[in-house]
Amino acid sequence: MLIVRNAGPADLDAVLELARQVGPGMTTLKADRGALERRLEIASASFDGTASASECDYVFVMEDSANQRVAGMCAIKGAVGLDEPFYSYRLGTLVHSSVEANRLASMQALYLCYDMTGCAELCSLFLHPDYRKGMNGKLLSKSRFLFIAQFPELFSEKIFAEMRGFQDPDGSAPFWESLGRHFFKMDFHAADDLCGQGGKSFISQLMPRHPLYTAFLTPEARAAIGKTHVDTAPARRLLEQEGLCYEGYVDIFDGGPVLQARVSALRASRESALAILEAGDRAAPPAATRLIATTAMQDFRVIAAPAGPESGRLVLPQGHLDALACSAGDPVRTMPIDAMASVAQKI
Repeated sequence: MLIVRNAGPADLDAVLELARQVGPGMTTLKADRGALERRLEIASASFDGTASASECDYVFVMEDSANQRVAGMCAIKGAVGLDEPFYSYRLGTLVHSSVEANRLASMQALYLCYDMTGCAELCSLFLHPDYRKGMNGKLLSKSRFLFIAQFPELFSEKIFAEMRGFQDPDGSAPFWESLGRHFFKMDFHAADDLCGQGGKSFISQLMPRHPLYTAFLTPEARAAIGKTHVDTAPARRLLEQEGLCYEGYVDIFDGGPVLQARVSALRASRESALAILEAGDRAAPPAATRLIATTAMQDFRVIAAPAGPESGRLVLPQGHLDALACSAGDPVRTMPIDAMASVAQKI
């Protein structure tokens, strides 16, 4: 059985191995042992409630109970931009008009902004290739929303996720080649690595402050604005199912879309419910697969299992209760794993 649980310092080697599998473009998950060790220490402090607001980083791993292998990871940063600026581009419109020439021109422009400051960030989602099948990706990605629904007081009202932007088959990013390279004088991967290592001050030192007309970019770069990397497209669809959407913000390096939502509008916030566990062999058909999460922050766990809630009670086999480290009578938070099943399967 696959179990999503809190990550901690003991997971360092497994998380490092996962990070080595990640391709370029994911700045929040680099194969740097020292950085990962520090991050997992902060994650442990975050779950204990002892990390500062600017540090909070809730990291989760997905473990295969059959072999204790870590199959994936994901995270929620409590608030970005509190200790150093968090940059995005906002896509807007500039209008120029001339009465004498009888002309009106509408032009798209990119504005450097800090609009995500203080918002929570969904990040570091990675599933090992061996486990990219069935509902594994849904379990890993959507488990975070049950954490948010259970502990909404930990987060501001807005949450976002940066999607990896479009890259050519050779790994180059058209958006960067047409824009960022001219100001940073380095290739995309070098800038990406520098940012991933926490060296973000160079952004404010080198990035142009004035609006940038997209008409001056190459056609390939314009087409890449808001376009998702092919490997990240499934992750984007999962987030959109939970209520996040693209509203014209993009990553400053590769032009990838920034999805965002109000926490109160997330499906988990609106439709998840508490239930009391019972041990038993009754099970709902496969279409009724649900996400089932514990309610303790220090030992938060999520599984996916067929289950039919009735009158506020949820019946699961004893093995599932063991996976959750729960006993009969304990509360859990649950919702259908698929959004389309929510209406028919509310508790």
